Amino acid sequence: MADIERITITLPTDMASIVKKAVEAGDYASTSEVIRAALRDWKIKRALQLEELALLKSDIDEGLADVANGRVKDFDIEQIIQRGRKLLENRSSSV
Repeated sequence: MADIERITITLPTDMASIVKKAVEAGDYASTSEVIRAALRDWKIKRALQLEELALLKSDIDEGLADVANGRVKDFDIEQIIQRGRKLLENRSSSV
């Protein structure tokens, strides 16, 4: 490893037990390795969450631009319900 910085973390007893058991089972060489693996997974998950959030914000901006430019339809709840029922019916018949 390139640069290493020692930090101290505090975990609830149940989490600490999980970490210790992973090392005792031989899944990891040390508790530090468990935490590093968990942080790598968190980093990937966080990047995906941020990407999804950016896409959602983009969709919202697009929707607001559509409203501002008059590109909207009247909201017809009955049509939406009928469409949903038809989709459910098609799904049930194909199973």
